[in-house]
Amino acid sequence: MRKTTTKLADGRELIYYDRDESALRDVRDRRPLEPTASLAEIRRDPVLGDWVTVAAHRQARTYHPPADECPLCPSQGDRLSEIPAADYDVVVFENRFPSLAADAAAYVEATGGAAAGQPPSTAPSADPSAESPTLHLARPGVGRCEVVCFTADHRASFAGLDEAKVRLVLDAWTDRTAELGSLPDVDQVFCFENRGAEIGVTLAHPHGQIYAFPFTTPRTVKMITQANEHRARTGRNLFEDLLAAELADPVRVVLAGEHWTAFVPFAARWPYEAHLYPNRRVPALTALNEAERAEFPRLYLELLRRFDRLFGTGAEAPDQLPPPTPYIAAWHQAPRRGGAELALHLELFTIRRTVGKLKFLAGVESGMDAFVNDVSPEAAAQRLREVAT
Repeated sequence: MRKTTTKLADGRELIYYDRDESALRDVRDRRPLEPTASLAEIRRDPVLGDWVTVAAHRQARTYHPPADECPLCPSQGDRLSEIPAADYDVVVFENRFPSLAADAAAYVEATGGAAAGQPPSTAPSADPSAESPTLHLARPGVGRCEVVCFTADHRASFAGLDEAKVRLVLDAWTDRTAELGSLPDVDQVFCFENRGAEIGVTLAHPHGQIYAFPFTTPRTVKMITQANEHRARTGRNLFEDLLAAELADPVRVVLAGEHWTAFVPFAARWPYEAHLYPNRRVPALTALNEAERAEFPRLYLELLRRFDRLFGTGAEAPDQLPPPTPYIAAWHQAPRRGGAELALHLELFTIRRTVGKLKFLAGVESGMDAFVNDVSPEAAAQRLREVAT
């Protein structure tokens, strides 16, 4: 892999990842861009203890542009995009409309400094209530948001990539996890892909994102709590026991390789949800070995392609594919602090529950965070096995 780091016209970082070691990336960004400023801040919910990001400046971000104005396609002639090159393998760049930003100067200038007397570089601690007597605790939204373009082909999808390209994406995710995780204000690195307008995607080009959070996310805090309680109760690791239990009774196992296993969780929240675990517990992408990296592309592509075959009506012509399945793919990695018991894994789920129908998070889900699933996990796993090639 060849990695080339450069700058866009407004100073944001852009990184090319190429399979060709001789690739030359010296095309400059010719757009007349002014530097951007983020006024994001994080606020602690005094009732739940969660950190919430407030990023009102994102209201002006690009929204459903036509294909010939896509900012993630390569630049061609006078049609200039976020990627100056005329073609690329994989590209990562700083989001122009970030929820979190590394430079907190704009926040400090606008607010007169962080709330409760905390300096902008101070990350939230495990016990925020001990830091300040105020219920209204806020800090600069220090962190980083990056866009990952999986391919230069606007019409492609992740499931349509070849294994070599998926390996390059995995290497890019790993490289960014290492770099962002080393930043002093970053506590957790989150790589993910939103796919489909139904999910809320505003750019149709195949891409994902990476968030470098200055706090541990609420879902990860819950995982850590459960894993620590399991260790105290049993003396064993929760995630190792979980994977062993699924393999011992494989009714919910969807795919099993030498180094990875995909299964539908026992208490799945979504109609079709699969978790992909390395068989060897590791905390983060950076800890995967070569054998695990080599096998991942084949298994992950097969899993994505099965998701795309879930909702075929059977009426498609032989050369016609069913409509693409909207999904979210999320990597869960251990944070910098307190995550010794966590296991790296990818969670993939769709909000579609059947042909032409979506699962909406209404009263009990959105209001009480109490999920009701319309499909039994065992039936979902059986369906995902049935749609194998």
